[in-house]
Amino acid sequence: MDLHYLFLSLAIILFVGRVFGDIFNKFGLPAVLGEILAGVILGSSVLGIVSPNEIIKVLAEIGIILLLFKVGLEADFHQLKRVGIYAFIVAFVGAFTPMLLGTLISYYILNFSMATSLFIGGTLTATSIGITVKVLDDLGRLNERFAQIVLGAAVLDDIFGVIVLAVLYEYAKKGSIDINGAVVLIIYISTFFILAPIVAKILAKLINIFYEKLKSEEFIPVAIMSMVFFFAFLSHEVGSPEILGAFTVGLALSRRFIIPFALFLKAEEKEKMIIKIEHSTLPIVSILTPIFFVSIGLSLNLKVIDFTSIDFWKISTLLLIVAFVGKLISGFLIKGNLDEKILIGFSMLPRGEVGLIFAEIGKQSKLFDDMLYASIIFVVAITTLIAPISLKILGNKRKQKELF
Repeated sequence: MDLHYLFLSLAIILFVGRVFGDIFNKFGLPAVLGEILAGVILGSSVLGIVSPNEIIKVLAEIGIILLLFKVGLEADFHQLKRVGIYAFIVAFVGAFTPMLLGTLISYYILNFSMATSLFIGGTLTATSIGITVKVLDDLGRLNERFAQIVLGAAVLDDIFGVIVLAVLYEYAKKGSIDINGAVVLIIYISTFFILAPIVAKILAKLINIFYEKLKSEEFIPVAIMSMVFFFAFLSHEVGSPEILGAFTVGLALSRRFIIPFALFLKAEEKEKMIIKIEHSTLPIVSILTPIFFVSIGLSLNLKVIDFTSIDFWKISTLLLIVAFVGKLISGFLIKGNLDEKILIGFSMLPRGEVGLIFAEIGKQSKLFDDMLYASIIFVVAITTLIAPISLKILGNKRKQKELF
């Protein structure tokens, strides 16, 4: 792709994505939904004027990494620890229920091969954490108990999704499941999750030393961005999603954690430093995050769907039921009121880019034919679009109950 066409694509993505996001927000709908719809309209589904090339995908990936850093920075670490067991239950049930149901229904009712059935189940496993946290953040509910459960569960869910994808990809190639490889991968990811915040704190102290010597206000945001990208790299190296590295850095530097490089500052100087971190990173997040959500829409080619096919509707309906039930049930296995349980279930619903990755690999591995691929795209699109609307409605109802 010529560089000047890339600039044109980015100009269109940023402007149209922002306009659609603001229009949706003005009508009380989640901005993320407008950004995804902008991608659908700009992409091959409608106008076909922007293609999701590799550079746009990289920028989108940076956008989601920075979004998860921001979420970690604003997260309540102690609340996350308190709801940790609930987050694990939600993640485990929300990942393996659709995996099991999707595999069984695909094999016994839809009569697909076991390899194809397992890949269908895997496609329904993971949650698109970016969509979920952006909607909850926009609603101003990210620090509530249910949202902290969802946040922890969505991070774990993404890890489960990576493990399932790795196992199924090997199965598709070799016809057997490598249990030892899966166990080693789990050990690597667990070790990283435990050690990363500690290493982040050590590096943050080194940043403080440089800051004291250089006396440069501009040094802090640059150093922090370097940390975020470095830990995203380390996270990928151990086999986990890059967002996990960015999230752990955000946690280590969060307002509710002692910021290591501000240990020797006075209270007012500490607060000033925290505000500087937030203000210096927020514009970058605001610019790059919409690229991620628009790119999801760009990747949804709705033209491949034959809406007149009975087989399409049979497959899609069954998989949609599995997609909804498998995630919604996860919220009902924890303590809490009915509103919380339903909010958790719908928060785990969107498949987004994760489902599209599974679908693309399934198609490339010749496990998905055109009909099945179209059905998967349809299921991903429906769960991705319905979840933000549902969360907005449920969140507003909850807020009205709190007021009265």
